[in-house]
Amino acid sequence: MTGTEGFVPVCTVGDLEEDVPRRVELGGVPVAVVRTEGSVFAVDDTCSHANVSLSEGEVTDCRIECWLHGSSFDLRTGEPSGLPATRPIPVYPVKIEGDGPGAAVLVSVTQES
Repeated sequence: MTGTEGFVPVCTVGDLEEDVPRRVELGGVPVAVVRTEGSVFAVDDTCSHANVSLSEGEVTDCRIECWLHGSSFDLRTGEPSGLPATRPIPVYPVKIEGDGPGAAVLVSVTQES
């Protein structure tokens, strides 16, 4: 076992613009990948309140905001900051392989963190 079993490469670190979500689809699962505050995060790309794409929203203070109704979710835990969303979104484990902008970003949607 290599330690990356279940992880799929989605992009490189250099492909991710700081605080700009990138939407990818892994096995039919929409995922928002975000580089912010020195880390890379992966969360379900669907708002738990309104079923819209979170990757179309803004990222500030390690939170991703739904553009439709303003619900905001913590990228580390998936927890909403308040109404109208009341349910968290799934957070997926991320691994970085390599160094610098060419480092591979791998995400697993089979193991929620």
